[in-house]
Parts: sequence; structure tokens; C-alpha cells
Amino acid sequence: MDDEHDFALPAAKRQRVDDTDVLPARPTGSRLFAPFRNIGLVSPTAVPFTSVPLGKTTFQITTSVGRSLQSYDLRRGLQLVFLSRPQCPEAITATCAYRDRVFVAWGGLAGKEQGVWVVKRGKLIAELERPQVSQQIDAVLVFGTWIVACGKQAIEVWRNGTYEHYTTIVPTLSSSVGGSFSGKICTLPTYLNKIFVGCSNGNIEIYNLSTAKLVHTFHAPSASAGHVTALAPAMALSVLAVAYRDGSLKIYNVDTEDTIISVSARSGTPVTSITFRSDGVGAGTDGRKDGVMATASIESGDITLWDLNRGGRITGVLRGAHETSALSKASGISGLEFLPGQQVLVSSGLDNALRSWVFDAAPFSPTPRLLHQRSGHAAPVTELMFLPAASDGSEAAGKWLLSAGQDRSLWGFSLRKDGQNTELSQGNVKSKAKKTGQLSEDRSAIEDFKASPIIDIACSLNRDGGMGAVTGNPWSNDRKTTAEESSMTGWESVVTAHADDRYARTWSWGRKKAGRWTFETGDKQPASSVAITQCGTFALVGSAKGALDMYNLQSGVHRQRFPARLKPSQAKEIQANPDAADAMLATRRGHRAAVTGIVVDSLNQTVVSAALDGTIIFWSFTTGLVEHRLNLPDASALTLRYSPSSSLLALSCDDLCIRILDLESRRIVRELWGCVGPINSLTFSHDGRWIIASSMDSVVRVFDLATGHLIDAFRLSPTCTNVAFNSTGEYLATTHAGTLGIQIWANKSLFSHIDPQPISEETGIIDLTSTASTLAPLSAFAIIDTEGTTQQVDAPWSSASTTDQLSTSLLTLSLLPRSRWTTLLNLDTIRQRNKPIAPPEKPKAAPFFLGSALALTNGTSKASGGSEQTNNELSRITAPPSSAFTTTSSATETGLLSLLDVPLDGSLSAAPSTTPSSTAHPLISQLLALPPSATSTFLRTLPLSKLSFFITILTAHLRTTRRDFEVINTYISLLLKYHAEFSAVDDVAEALEEYQRVNEDEGQRLGELVGFAGGVLRGWLGSAR
Repeated sequence: MDDEHDFALPAAKRQRVDDTDVLPARPTGSRLFAPFRNIGLVSPTAVPFTSVPLGKTTFQITTSVGRSLQSYDLRRGLQLVFLSRPQCPEAITATCAYRDRVFVAWGGLAGKEQGVWVVKRGKLIAELERPQVSQQIDAVLVFGTWIVACGKQAIEVWRNGTYEHYTTIVPTLSSSVGGSFSGKICTLPTYLNKIFVGCSNGNIEIYNLSTAKLVHTFHAPSASAGHVTALAPAMALSVLAVAYRDGSLKIYNVDTEDTIISVSARSGTPVTSITFRSDGVGAGTDGRKDGVMATASIESGDITLWDLNRGGRITGVLRGAHETSALSKASGISGLEFLPGQQVLVSSGLDNALRSWVFDAAPFSPTPRLLHQRSGHAAPVTELMFLPAASDGSEAAGKWLLSAGQDRSLWGFSLRKDGQNTELSQGNVKSKAKKTGQLSEDRSAIEDFKASPIIDIACSLNRDGGMGAVTGNPWSNDRKTTAEESSMTGWESVVTAHADDRYARTWSWGRKKAGRWTFETGDKQPASSVAITQCGTFALVGSAKGALDMYNLQSGVHRQRFPARLKPSQAKEIQANPDAADAMLATRRGHRAAVTGIVVDSLNQTVVSAALDGTIIFWSFTTGLVEHRLNLPDASALTLRYSPSSSLLALSCDDLCIRILDLESRRIVRELWGCVGPINSLTFSHDGRWIIASSMDSVVRVFDLATGHLIDAFRLSPTCTNVAFNSTGEYLATTHAGTLGIQIWANKSLFSHIDPQPISEETGIIDLTSTASTLAPLSAFAIIDTEGTTQQVDAPWSSASTTDQLSTSLLTLSLLPRSRWTTLLNLDTIRQRNKPIAPPEKPKAAPFFLGSALALTNGTSKASGGSEQTNNELSRITAPPSSAFTTTSSATETGLLSLLDVPLDGSLSAAPSTTPSSTAHPLISQLLALPPSATSTFLRTLPLSKLSFFITILTAHLRTTRRDFEVINTYISLLLKYHAEFSAVDDVAEALEEYQRVNEDEGQRLGELVGFAGGVLRGWLGSAR
């Protein structure tokens, strides 16, 4: 046997050779994923929202979500309508809506660039001329022909029409005594070109923008008042409301400099938002008078309502309008505004919420009720998972994200419609806070009345009853519902483990609320991990000391302990036979450290648990006994993930290795190294082919399980803390340290061809931390740009060529389109199908104002030359197809026949060349370039004297190059079809026998190669099992 058929050792892996020495450009983004959008963000920053009326029917409210803007339509229930693109290079610091545009100020921190953009319908349309002073802009105001931006150091002024920079106003000597401006500005009606600016020493300065000069100064009421925290014009002319740092609020008559009303907050927190109701009602005992003011503070979640008719008195306090957190002092309300001419109040807070409130006129109420709201997590996300599909082919498959945060909440986010986002209820938490007196003026945080932060989530929707599921008081363990009732309606479908809590808690996804049961750990230690069987009937809870228990979700009853307790008869057997004690006790020895992961197989036969003691235990689901124990080499498992499609388990270990276990063979089949720093999270792809992992070095890595190679790696900022892949394979979700949103990435491999080539750990990591477009929402998943032109998908960073033959030892198909040779095989059928069913009809007479083509051709007005040319064109049109083909292909056919006189190079029995060769004879390359009809004509008219030599050429091409395998077989098939009567001629028969022998030898060679590969694969799988 030839050397190339020696299968003693596997052949070295062949690398594709590129025709050029130029490497493709290094990719600038992830090879497999493209940023799609960011969900869960509504108003996470301290930048106040801005609103503008759209006609007479609705208002558009715009909030800042970091470096982007989100616009909501009030009439459609605060539905998201626009998301700004591109993102600002730095964080947004101030916004102002004016007509159909939004002015956005960004950047300005030390060493950072700054600017002011103009956004219309979510798209950047202009940028204001950048001033000389570098500072952070705290407020933007547009009125008349001016655009004003105020920072701590200066006030910048632009022309409204041209966006040209007009002037810069710096603090005067009086304001500089206290330091600088406070960043608060406003204007009053009828004060032409005048702005009111708050100062850090409590003064209020009036500037004329046209002359850039100071007009007047209002001095602070006292030295202890502090800086100005809020400015707002009242509904009456020449009346201005000013709030100070000490909590006082004064309403001035600007013309007389008199103080009309002076009030202060009870808690002493400074007022940072002031707004006045403009519809002319709401005050007085019956609500028919004008004069309602609302105030709020960034340090409190309460909204205070004032009646200004009798010296300013509080008519109502909206307690807990926005949630506050004990983790941060500034976690209250960032913006508050009465919509012009409406009884609607809009508020935004640092709890990542935007709410609208409406005042009822009948019956009259001085405090509003909630109208609409959009919100998300108020603290960074700690756990993340995609909800599994309720059934195969379910419409909601891959649609919902389940996330838990440090704010002790559990949220469900929809990837299709933001209006469906909802927080799973934990009961009437505010009512509990009121009863205990915690919801008061000095303490309004209600997070203490929620369950502790979630550390693990498990879900199965197979028995979820939807809105009709049985319900009860949250976590009351009330067993009044019978098994028959619950089996008809379904039961809880989500189980969570909480920090420092020995109870795992159930949730009803269909009813979006807390469930009935709490499951206690067997050793009464804090729960560390949870799992639900795929049937949705049983929940398993692992503890921080190694206990593992199983409960029934329908009845809430404890069903099994892992390991199972000894029965009295078994205890007696051990006492009677001490020699068998070790074997019996070995099946009942569980974990000795915290359980970090629990998995149940699809058939409810095996339970797999991982713990910090470095053991992986396979339990019997029915008996609770140990079936197999696997000890990790000097490592402990931190996370356990399961892929039902491939029956593989993934373990992230504290030695920075990801180990893959086969559930059937119960052995480690892969070890994936490369993560730098502890592994934060990992997940399988939807088909079980990839492992996506994030680690403390801020890199998200993608491993190919079939080869064990790293195929993608990109660095993000901040550090990625969680990753999740949806069941349809469309999206990857990531969360990041210190952020409230969830970043969604689109899977490029579903929309374009991606060749997952291995990359280097040192040079293959793509840094996405410095590009502003990294987390920018992109349409068409970064494949189509904003101009609508198609962009090339990033090719793998290697020198691979996909258009050349790798080696002559490989049988290679032709690069011709499949339709070329399939049409050739069925050409007679195609011609019969396309044959006209009726003769051509005589053209109808043209209208009188149009001349007939035949009339113009036969008329005397045409010159003789033109007439002859026209007649020639008509003759070609009316001639049969064969004549037209004969005139165009006669030269080609003559050239092909002349190539049959060119002899073959070398011997037919020569071994194949070691270097790829295009053809064995020039006739082959000419035939491959012909259309199917021309090729068929050549084969039909092939002379008998050249028939055997032509077969010899085809045999030599297959023998020496092993290229164009399917096309060569097509040619032989047509020759036998067209010239079957000459196949018995001696030279033709010998040529056909030689072709048959070469074809059989090639088939035998391929069979040996496939057999060798199959043997190696079966041996590897057999050793793994």
C-alpha cells in the first residue's frame, strides 16, 4: 500500500494555503456576536428627564441611560419610541427638549472630551461648536434664539439657528466668593434675553445674554443657606422659586425682591426639583383654585404637594413614590415636572424608574394616583437566566429573561416589547412598611421588607398554570388547596435561593408573583443552590454545609434527602454485619462543603451535585443513594451548568479551568484553560456546541467543545458578571459590574456564515473597552450599516483560503454552481418543458399615432442599408434556436475539437502529484467554462475516432488531480447516453474499463479513510465512557 494509505499514525492536520502573503485586517468586534440593544434601563442616572408636547395629543419624555437617550410616548402608556444612535463618547450630563429636537450635553470630566449634540427622532443631526472652557455641563436651556449651557465654571451661549458659539460668561466677583455657579439656571416669561443663575454661595444672578453682562444679583437669605439646589418659574409673572442646600425654599417677587412665601422641608433634606401645576385647579379645599406646587429631593423618594394660597402649606405627601436604598444616600427623585396644561405629574428617580401620576377631580384628591410606569432594577444585577420554553415550538421561546439584583427584586424582561417588563411581586411590601412605621419621612427604604438578595435561580414552565394557577399568600406554606385542584390549574415554576437564608422560595411565573412555598434546607443552614426537574414537579435545594433535599412543588411536601436516611432494618443489618458497613455507608456519604450546583437529567433518573469539597456526586433520583463519585484534581467546582441537547455538564473550577463532563460516561471529556482570574459565569450555547465564559479579567471567551479551541474572545468594560444564552440561539445576554442594564448580543452565525477558527490567547482577544460603539444598539446586527449598504462580515484572522484544493490526496468537488451540471443531466427535459405550445401570433395593429415596426421596415422612407439590417435582425429573431446557436458556437466547437489533438502529459498510471494542479488536459478547463447547452452539443457531436481519447482525458484528470469529481461523472453519464451504441468498440471499451477501475480504486481509498476516522472516533468515545 502507498505511504499515503498508511494508517498506523494519524496524518498531520493540513493547513489551507493562501495565494497571497497579505493577512486580512484584524477584526474590530466580536467574531461571533454583534451588540444588539440594552434592556432594563429607564432612568438610572441623576440627569433629570426632559419633556416636550407633540401637537395637542401627547407628550414625549426623554431620559438619559448613560451614554444614550430613550424617548417615551405618554399617550401610549410610556411606550419606548426612540433610542438615540450613536452613543455619546462620554456620559450624558444634561438634556433639554425643544420642539422636535433634544440637546444633549456629554463629557467634561477632568481629562475627558465634551460636547453638545442635537438629536432628532433618535438620530444625531448636528453638533454645537465646542467652546474653549472645558467643564461638565450641568444644565441646558433653550429659549428664543439662544441655547444656554451652565456648568460650575462658566455659562456657554450659542445661536439657536446656526449652532454657532456666541459668548462665554464667567462668574463675577460676588459669585466667585463662594466658589462658582451651582449649575442651576432658568428663565422667566417677559424677561427678554435674561437668565437666572444660581451660585454656590446662595446668590442668584441675572445675566443679559445679548450683552453677556450681569444685570442684577439676589443675595442669599442667610450665610447658612448654602448653594442653590433648584430654580423654577411660578405660574404668576415675575415670581421665582428658589431652593437652598439647608432645606429651605423661598418664592420671590423678582420685580420687588420681596419674599412671598418661605417654607422648608420637615426632614431638612434639600429640595432639588420644583414644579408648578399649570391647569388652574388642584388647590383649595375643593380643588378649584390655582396654586399647586410639587417638590422632591434626590435624597428622598417622597413627593411633597403644597397649596400656596394660604402661605404655603402641605396638602399631601406621596410616600415612597420612588424607592430609596440604604446602600446610597443619593438614591431618591432626580426629576419632577407637571406637564403643561395637564393634571399629570411625571417623576423619575435613581431607582431606575419613570412614573406618571394623575390627579382625580371627582372625587377630589390632593395626592395623585399612579397612571403609568416604566422601571427596572434599582441595583446591579446578580443573577441572570433565559426562561426555558414551555413546550417545543412555543411562541415565547427565547423571549423572556429572568434576572435578580442587589435591590432584592426578581424581574422578567421581554426582548420583544418593553411594555411587558415586570417585577415579580413579593406581596404588599409598602403596607408592611407602613404598619411597622418604617415608611416615614426620615426612613422610606422598603428593601428591608423584601427577601434577601437572590444568589441562584431555577425554572421550569412545564407545569406553570399561567394566570389561572393556584395561589395563596406569599410564602405562607398554606396547604388548603387540594392536589386535584392544583393538578388542573398548575403550580409554581420558579425557585430561588437567597443570601443568608435557609429557605428557598417559590414563584409563580404565570401570575408574576411570589408562590406559596418556602423550602427549608435539611441542616437548617443557608441555601446555596437550587434546581427544578424538567417536568416541573420537583425542586431540589442545596445548603452551605452540603445538605441536599428534594420537595414536591405541587404539595410543598419534602420527598427525598440526598443521601437517604438509614431505615431501622438497614441499621440493624450494619450492626449485625460490620464488614458490609463500609460498602453501605459509601452510598450514603454526601458533600461536606457548600453545594454550588445541582442538575437533574431529562429522565429524572440521575441527580448531579457539585460542592466546594472538590467532589461531583451522581445520585439515584429514586433511592437517594450515591451511584458514582468523582473527585476533582486539586480543585473545587464553583458553578455547574447542564446542556440537555448534548448531555454534557460544565464545571467552572477555582483553578481557572472549565471542565466538561459526560453525563452518561461520568468522566471528564474536556478541560478548557485560558481564563485569567476567577470565572464569574458560564453557559452552554443552545445546541451545546459552545461554552461562553466570563472571568475577572473582563474577557468573555467562547470555546468550541468539538475541538476544545478558543474561537472568540473580547474584553468589555465594566467586568462581565453573568452570561446567558437563549434557547433559540439568537441572543447572548451579559450583565456588568455596577450597571443596572442587561446587554443583548445577536448571534452572527444565524445570519451569516461564520467559520469558527481557533485564535491565540495572546493576540486573539479583541478590546472593546475603548470603542464607544461597543454597547451601541445596532440594527441588522452589525451586518448592515446606517446607510443601508452591506458590510463584509469579519473573516477569521488567519491565512485560510476557501477556494483552492487543500491537497491532491483529497477528493475535491467542482467550484461550478450546482445548477450547471444538474441542468446538463436534464437538458432534454428542460427543452421539452420550454417548447412553445402554440405558434407565434401576428402582432395586433398599433394605434394610429404609433408606426408599426413592419411598416417602418418595409416602407420606402428607410434606406436600403437600414432595411437590410432590420431584415437580418428579424431573421435572427424568427429563426429556429439551433441556427442561432450554430452561428455563435461554431468557433468554440472547432477549438474544442482541435484540443483533442493535444497529447496527455505523462502516463496514465502515474501517481497523483503532491501539489494541487488545476487540470490534466487543457480541454477540461475549456469544457468547464461552457454553458450546459454548448457542453451538450459538444458531447453529441464528438467524433467516434476521438471518443476513446476523450474518455482517457477524463480518466487522467480524475486520477492525477482528483478534482471536479461530480462534473467528470456527469460527462461520462452523458457520453454513455449519447453514444451507447459505440461502447462495444474495442478502444472505447478499454477506455471505459480503465475509468471504471480508477473510479473503484478512488472509492476504496475513500472508504479506508472514512473507516480510519470512524475507528478513531469510536475509540475515543469508548475510552471516554
